[in-house]
Amino acid sequence: MCRRGKSMQRKACWNQCEIHLHHGDITTLDVDAIVNAANPWLAGGGGVDGAIHRRGGPRILAECQKIIAQRGRVLETGEAVITTGGDLVARHVIHTVGPVYHEQESQEAAALLAACYRNSLARLREQGLRSVAFPCISTGAYGYPSHEACPIALQTVRQEMERHGLCDQVVFCTFDDDDFALYEKAFLELSESHG
Repeated sequence: MCRRGKSMQRKACWNQCEIHLHHGDITTLDVDAIVNAANPWLAGGGGVDGAIHRRGGPRILAECQKIIAQRGRVLETGEAVITTGGDLVARHVIHTVGPVYHEQESQEAAALLAACYRNSLARLREQGLRSVAFPCISTGAYGYPSHEACPIALQTVRQEMERHGLCDQVVFCTFDDDDFALYEKAFLELSESHG
């Protein structure tokens, strides 16, 4: 379970899963797995992807390269795979490829973004893991507007928790102040709409 500090706030409980909002660095979180907003080649990059590879060390990249070699192709948008956490506090990294916003119609982009969250949680369940932290997938270099991505993330994870359970804790981790404020507002609206 995640150690809770000032920046870790409990926001909900969905089917016995504690839902938290964290403002800070996802690479420091003590969870079974953190999710990486990866590129299709799983080669590391900028933003959260680069931070995870830098802090996690070379074992993560080595496993990523092995996965790509075994598959014989890059990851499709919305797919997710799991590797070691390397030198991270988290034991595993789930790598998922988010949509590049301007390359799809908005409904297709939304479906692909939701698939990132669903498939990441499927990898978590397959490994018998119980806690996970998500970054804001696709909202950086891939250009997905945060105000559109946030409700998709929350709704998809809530649906998955209600459908499958099997998770003790989900953390939505925001690095940017504006994203944190968006999530706080979205959680407030969710609690009001669900009584």
